[in-house]
Amino acid sequence: MKNPTSTARIEGMDTLRALAVTLVVLHHYVLFVSRADTFGWVGRIGWIGVDLFFALSGYLIGNQIFAAMRSPRAFSLARFYGRRALRTLPVFYVMLAIYYCSPWFRAGLELPPLWRFLTFTQNINLAPGTAFSHAWSLCIEEQFYLVLPALALAIASLRGSLRWSWGAIAVAIVAGMLVRATIWRELVVGHPHGSRNYYQYIYYSTLCRFDELVAGVALALLKNFHPRQWRSLTSNGNLACGAGMALLGLAIWLFLDERQGFGVTVFGYPLLALGFALLIVAALSRDSLLRTTRVPGAASMALWSYAIYLTHKQVCILAATPLREHGYGAGSPVAIGTMLALSVLSGWVLYRCVERPFMAVRARYLPTNFKPL
Repeated sequence: MKNPTSTARIEGMDTLRALAVTLVVLHHYVLFVSRADTFGWVGRIGWIGVDLFFALSGYLIGNQIFAAMRSPRAFSLARFYGRRALRTLPVFYVMLAIYYCSPWFRAGLELPPLWRFLTFTQNINLAPGTAFSHAWSLCIEEQFYLVLPALALAIASLRGSLRWSWGAIAVAIVAGMLVRATIWRELVVGHPHGSRNYYQYIYYSTLCRFDELVAGVALALLKNFHPRQWRSLTSNGNLACGAGMALLGLAIWLFLDERQGFGVTVFGYPLLALGFALLIVAALSRDSLLRTTRVPGAASMALWSYAIYLTHKQVCILAATPLREHGYGAGSPVAIGTMLALSVLSGWVLYRCVERPFMAVRARYLPTNFKPL
């Protein structure tokens, strides 16, 4: 869900990040505000924006780690964790404090215990309908940030580390499918609370939802350790984009048809992962349309996307009541435009007041992932 900043921004990656947060905002609007088919199939499938965030994070963080490991300078695990903490935690803690200190802001919804947020385990067995529930995806990303660099360093110490790395990626993908298949058979099909269990034990589960993160890591591994294959892949960016769109179209059709079915539960997420991975390849390909096409506002939306993700859901829920009292139902253009604008505005305020100052601190005191010379 986070967008590590770079001195050389890539417009294609900004476009994907802006697309991801837009999809999530529209989906949450349908789910928690209008409770109707406000944006058609786009609103129903908008949850895949989280999966796109996962794929982007897997590539961006994997690329940072692998590039640092290949450098003659020494990679510092402590500095990596410090940089990640300054990037992700301040805005999250601010929002967490608002939820816990203001019953009005959480609109009477029950909050899980504070320790579950602080340890980033809130997504484990998460009950749907609780306050700040969308932090589940942040928990999975923080767990990923904690495990990946340590695992990468451990594998790098082995003989034949590249083979072990690709083997670990393959095992992770297969393991995810097997875990989802087992949970689906045990807790979803034929179970009196099958639909609830699907979300609680599959959709929010770390073990069931790391497909896109792994796909992003695979791209980073390919880029840093197989340069010839990477050049060949990125020389056909428009082809990669077309293939990715086709795979995503198939995955979307399958999820819209039967979101909690066995086949789509087991194979749909890897299909999304592959589709998004190909879009990332297209975004990084020098001559692809996705990279060269500048979408107005995408760079700003990408920069504010983490803050928008944290604020938008509750801002829309709270704004819906006064708008309705003034005659603007959640399906009206005025209400939609107002709440979407407030989502962006609240994210921008959080970014300017909290995120950007801490990023300046990071740039000053922890400018790289390398040990000091």
